[in-house]
Amino acid sequence: MPFVVGLTGGIGSGKSAVANAFASLGVEIVDADLLAHRLSAPGQPGYAAIREAFPDVALTPDGEIDRAQLRNRVFADPAARVRLEAALHPLIAATAKREIAAWRGAYGVTVVPLLLERGKLASAVDRILVVDCPEDAQVLRVVARSGMTPAEVRAIMATQASRQARLADADDVIDNAGPREAIAPQVAKLDARYRELAASPTSRAIAP
Repeated sequence: MPFVVGLTGGIGSGKSAVANAFASLGVEIVDADLLAHRLSAPGQPGYAAIREAFPDVALTPDGEIDRAQLRNRVFADPAARVRLEAALHPLIAATAKREIAAWRGAYGVTVVPLLLERGKLASAVDRILVVDCPEDAQVLRVVARSGMTPAEVRAIMATQASRQARLADADDVIDNAGPREAIAPQVAKLDARYRELAASPTSRAIAP
């Protein structure tokens, strides 16, 4: 089995930037959000599952699910969020596990925003890597990139694990409070560590 690093962090913490830094070193990546987007496209199994769970879901003119409308709906209604997760998460987990099984490198990274909260893929990872930054920075970043309001961002954050809880569960942490240029050196150091761990499977569960 491949050595799997589970990369997680709150919305706006910088998971994509960290994943891209690993990818630049030749590390194979599976991203749960990208899988969700792919699986919920027309003709895909997630699209049918969402339409079944939400028969009245809004569609765009080209037949795509209106993701912004659905996102607003599920974050305003916990029951709707549970229904969406029940429809999509098993499909995402199964697809991710198939792609992980096909990895050929020393190790790989799977990006799972809700790795600690839902745990569908937790059993498939050997190390948990948390991307950390102050909560105010998360809000500012998401507002800048998405146009969401601070209140909307904080509503999403309220459905995720707290910063303290994520750090308590982390095997490794990348500090993304500073400039983006600070990510690469931290990733390079972890890359060397993960290659070492992958070469010695017996050390995976006990490595500090």
